[in-house]
Amino acid sequence: FGQNFILNGGFNAAAMVVLQRRFEPDNVVETVSKEGITMFFGVPTVFAKLLEMELSQLDLKSVRYYFSAAAVMPTEIIKRWQQQHGQLVREGYGLTETSPFSSYNHDLQYKLGSIGMPIENVEMKVVDSDGKELPPGEVGELAIRGPNVMLGYWNRPEENAKVFKYGWFHTGDLGRMDEDGYFYIVDRLKDMINMSGFKIYPAEVERVLYQHPAIAEAAVYGAPHPEKGEIVKAKIRLKLGTACSLEDIKTFCAERMATYKVPRAIEFVDSLPKNATGKILKRVLREQELAML
Repeated sequence: FGQNFILNGGFNAAAMVVLQRRFEPDNVVETVSKEGITMFFGVPTVFAKLLEMELSQLDLKSVRYYFSAAAVMPTEIIKRWQQQHGQLVREGYGLTETSPFSSYNHDLQYKLGSIGMPIENVEMKVVDSDGKELPPGEVGELAIRGPNVMLGYWNRPEENAKVFKYGWFHTGDLGRMDEDGYFYIVDRLKDMINMSGFKIYPAEVERVLYQHPAIAEAAVYGAPHPEKGEIVKAKIRLKLGTACSLEDIKTFCAERMATYKVPRAIEFVDSLPKNATGKILKRVLREQELAML
């Protein structure tokens, strides 16, 4: 996404592209001010981290456009960003296998929390486990068809058979479509938690956690359990200068979601594992849980 959509797109438009090797908040803010950056691209945790900084530290007046991708953006962060900076954070959707863009929440009719509608010449739909298209409002796997979709994985016929069905590429992402044709990401299919037969989407729990005034970052995932198969676990980083108890978090969640979705295990941490762009690595969190068994 960063290379095809931002870097190559910027070069094609004869724009100056300023690259950051790693996300370091102070350095990024200084660069925005010094270079007069007008378009800002980042993963959700980048915006969450910047919201923790004092307004006096942020000189972002040159930026006219914000965009986030690579992970589900909690609507609470978008709302807070709009309140603080007076601008929306737009979203789109795609994968490396779709070169890498498929849909965009455009200016014509912006919908909060949506990844928008398919871009030109691209089709998207929501399907069940048998590949049958689902009606608006129902959650299923997102499937994509269009000239942006790859030909296939090189020398991996078994993988290709899993993701290509009847001419459609199956993304492995769970989503839904509304009555207007706008799509919404629910979660990664592989991230879905199965607790005693109950299906729980981590992103849904995270959206609630981000509403808590003391929480800076949160990652929800399935932790192994001998009886239930998996339980909902949350690792949380609190904002500087705030305090909160485990019971406070559980009560906060219980008031806003079904009981079975409330995290059974909560751990306060100083940091969460991330890649160079700032995306939280849930794979690492799951591996840490398995290592403790």
